[in-house]
Amino acid sequence: MTAFSQFKIKDIGKNVKDNLQGKQPLTESEVVAGLKEALEVGSRNAAGSASKTDGYFGNTLIKIPFPPEAHSMETKLRSLGMNKQVDEFILTVNRAAEEAAKEAAPVFVNAITSMTVTDGFNILRGSDTAATQYLRQKTSNELQQKFTPIIRAAIEKVQVTSYWNPLVTKYNKIPLVEPVNPNLEEYITQRALSGLFTLVAQEETKIRKDPAARVTDLLKKVFGS
Repeated sequence: MTAFSQFKIKDIGKNVKDNLQGKQPLTESEVVAGLKEALEVGSRNAAGSASKTDGYFGNTLIKIPFPPEAHSMETKLRSLGMNKQVDEFILTVNRAAEEAAKEAAPVFVNAITSMTVTDGFNILRGSDTAATQYLRQKTSNELQQKFTPIIRAAIEKVQVTSYWNPLVTKYNKIPLVEPVNPNLEEYITQRALSGLFTLVAQEETKIRKDPAARVTDLLKKVFGS
């Protein structure tokens, strides 16, 4: 549990028990604190799942494919018998995302900024992923800026370009093809973040629908109301 969560629960003190028994209505501060805590729990769980070996590569929901703008390149190279090289590149791309996800939890937590009371109640009464959508809207630009150097380091660590460069060189030498060379850093960053938000959304849905996923008294109070 985070220091913030511990402080907040302590601040609520003995009133938590009464709140859980329905003796007191939700306060504005509880709504906002509960939503923040849900996002912290969800983002921490999502990052933990994504950062495991095959966290991306083994999850068809978030697995990062060959760059779409280079689809014709993938098709052509596979037709030339380069399936192994293409598959190895895709694997390293996903390994880079998994490596970056190891640093994602604190980035997400730090990006969870203050919500207004109106935002809080709208999210609470919204869709099963309303909090995730709010987080994505409010933090995507900042997260991309913070994630880019993490992805850059991960690309270097798993040597993505050592697999990519031979592929693009081979393809661009083929007569009459239009040369391609997408920005791998940008592509992997965007797909890595998209995958993380997908997992955060799954975690939020669990908290909303499954009482067992509400791991603190505050979450039980806010999402059980």
